[in-house]
Parts: sequence; structure tokens; C-alpha cells
Amino acid sequence: MTTQSPTRDGTGADHAPYDPLRLCIFATIALLGWLLGPYAVILFGALGFTGYWQARRAGLTRSKCFLRDTRLVLGYLAVLVAAGIVGVIR
Repeated sequence: MTTQSPTRDGTGADHAPYDPLRLCIFATIALLGWLLGPYAVILFGALGFTGYWQARRAGLTRSKCFLRDTRLVLGYLAVLVAAGIVGVIR
């Protein structure tokens, strides 16, 4: 008696089930944002800015980000960091 693998669809092709890891990551970031407030905005904004800055210096000009152009993404992240700083000061 053989059992069909849970990763088989009717075609006989193996495929991995969908892993909603991104949703877990988004929830964790939202939790940190809620707990840390403007400090989290500064942290994640600066982290993103640094990553995009290095990628741009390495030659990346188009991103998978909604804004597409890495210059726009860098500007957006810089505004987030500035907004977080204003939030901490107030």
C-alpha cells in the first residue's frame, strides 16, 4: 500500500507547500514597531537605507520595491528616519 505524498498535486509533480514566512516577518516587524515606536522606525529605516545605499553603490538602479527607482527608495527611507527622529524628540 502506497500513500500519496502531501506535496504531490494530481500531476505527479513534487512541489513544496506554501510557506507564509513573509507574513510572520511582517507581524514581527509590526510588533517591534508597536513596542518600540519611533525608535523602531529609526532602526528599520536606517537599516533599509544602509542596505539600499550599498546595493546602489554596487550597481542596483531598479528595485522590486513599489517605488522601483532606488533613488526614490533611499529618499523614502531617509524621510522615515527623519520622522522617527522627530517622534523621539517630541
